[in-house]
Amino acid sequence: MKSIIGIGNALTDVLAVMPDTSLLAKYNLPAGSMQWVDSKTAQTIWEELKVHDLQIVPGGSCANTITGTALLGMKSGFVGKVGDDDLGFLFRQGQVKNGITPHLLTGEKRSGRAMVFITPPNAERTFADYMGAALELSADDLKEEFFQGYDMLHIEGYLVQSQELVRRAAEIGKKLGMTISIDLASYNVVESNYDFLHDIVENYVDIVFANESEAKAFTHKAPEDALDDIAKVCEIAVVKIGAQGSYVKSGDEKFRIAPFPAKAIDATGAGDLFAAGFLYGYARGLELEICGEIGSYISSRIVEVIGSKLSDTAWEEVTAKVAEIISEG
Repeated sequence: MKSIIGIGNALTDVLAVMPDTSLLAKYNLPAGSMQWVDSKTAQTIWEELKVHDLQIVPGGSCANTITGTALLGMKSGFVGKVGDDDLGFLFRQGQVKNGITPHLLTGEKRSGRAMVFITPPNAERTFADYMGAALELSADDLKEEFFQGYDMLHIEGYLVQSQELVRRAAEIGKKLGMTISIDLASYNVVESNYDFLHDIVENYVDIVFANESEAKAFTHKAPEDALDDIAKVCEIAVVKIGAQGSYVKSGDEKFRIAPFPAKAIDATGAGDLFAAGFLYGYARGLELEICGEIGSYISSRIVEVIGSKLSDTAWEEVTAKVAEIISEG
């Protein structure tokens, strides 16, 4: 089976189930919103949250995907930057625990974190995000040796905050003959980096993951037509259409992947885990339709929990079901 390494923003997801909304009011965080906070505010909030029952998970889009590939059994690595602090330590330890080889550099700022307040009465999520050291990762940090020994490279679209970084990663991947995949991150990322992302996809990328809005931003077309256009400039195009499933196309092969039934309560990480399942299937040399089914199944499991982490028991169930999908396929 092929191996994979990812490069992305190293963020720690800190999920806190709160008894009320008092902290939201204290820090002027509108319920259900996502707010960027500065270093001082982030540290103050973190100190307050530490006394609560927390779920602390190595996060960020690419890190979520690489966690999935590792737990499915792939040799997996991750490149990112954290701070010299407790959250940086926890991020590293979490990756090691999940079977990931971390290539984590240390930045000047504190570790990036996405602090999530889950409040009554409907478990609404409110985000206070601080990027911190994650944003300090630069093209000059990347060494070819990080990527040697891996067959596949997964790039997080959010990294286009530094176009030079994304280009450098893609150049190294291509030089080493790696299969390169990218997740387009969000429609506004695509809109703001339209020409650059087209250049990267057309010249370096083999597999593109996009949701409906990202695909539209990339091609100015509806999902199926967008799929066709993306498939013209890379080996494999994947367009996800939420609860309706997804499309996969490569050359003349085209598949509509049905969704698995799920009681969705939180979409956090769904796209990331879809990519993990798909890339795992690809690494095993499976048919694209089966790759899509694996991705669809795993994403259906993650939307049934709050956050982007499944329990160890749930992962046992996932691996058993994935084996069943492969066997039936």
